[in-house]
Amino acid sequence: MHPTSLAALALCVSQALAAIYTLSDNYVGAAFLAAWQHQAISDPTHGRVNYVDEATALAKNLTFVSADTLILRADDTTVLDPVGPGRDSVRIQSLKSYTTHVAIIDVRHMPQGCSTWPAFWETDGNDWPDGGEVDIVSVNDASPNTMTLHTGANCSMPASRPETGTPTGLDCDVHTDDNAGCGVRAPGADSYGAPLNAAGGGWYAMERTDAFVKVWFFPRSIATPLDVASGAPFVDTDSWGTPTAFFPSTADCDVGAQFDANNIIINLTFCGDWAGVPSVYSGAGCPGDCVDFVNDNPAAFVDAYWDIAAVRVYETGGGLLRHRRMNDRLHRRSNFY
Repeated sequence: MHPTSLAALALCVSQALAAIYTLSDNYVGAAFLAAWQHQAISDPTHGRVNYVDEATALAKNLTFVSADTLILRADDTTVLDPVGPGRDSVRIQSLKSYTTHVAIIDVRHMPQGCSTWPAFWETDGNDWPDGGEVDIVSVNDASPNTMTLHTGANCSMPASRPETGTPTGLDCDVHTDDNAGCGVRAPGADSYGAPLNAAGGGWYAMERTDAFVKVWFFPRSIATPLDVASGAPFVDTDSWGTPTAFFPSTADCDVGAQFDANNIIINLTFCGDWAGVPSVYSGAGCPGDCVDFVNDNPAAFVDAYWDIAAVRVYETGGGLLRHRRMNDRLHRRSNFY
């Protein structure tokens, strides 16, 4: 083979393998207790919630793990004192933080109901907003889901870009538009809340590099990429098709500079800075006042729980190693021509 042809083949291999990631952390069942921490903190989004520690969560069955299941739920029996703490619930954060990676959550059921604000997201809690924030999941019973970036100054998205969702805002800067961020609304109702639960859940997948952030949603009711559905040891994001949301790095937003190493967070709060906004709350068809609803209606939160089969994180080490081995073989072959 001519050296020029080998060089072209090497380039093709490089491009083909650029989106291959290796499983680095497989969070299933008890791994969520060993490698994540319960955060008994004041809610930074000012929700009507009382985040409890791990011991309390386990004792009250707000956190439950089995061989292939993580349940995170809210208290659904207590009428709250209006001047007392909020509704008991859970917020957990991965001990490990990530830069370039793919995060996939396999969700069987997510919290649903008025006032609920379930979240699967990533952020750098030490220097927010300068470390960036990726919100992968929405609020109340308002389907479909919206995926949003929140950043520091000087970050906005192009109005037109290759994604299946619809932009809800272009300025990602938390200091503008009351921190609405640059969101993208998914095209399908089954991406969130009751419709998602009725379909048996699905997979959210987020790929983050210095060049972009992409988010996909794959419902169980349609064909899902095999590497996503099976929890494979490698994933190839180039085979997943057009993302639901695409946030590229451009002259108007240096994605690599906006994001630090981020932890993954799963939580359930109520009302607060987004779900409790009167227009958002009432716009979802919810009755009365959000905080009063949380205080007075414990039975409304029977379905306010996460049922998570797994969170899997993939990083580039294995893919790059495979890439290097392929290139080494190509270079060795070129010595014979």
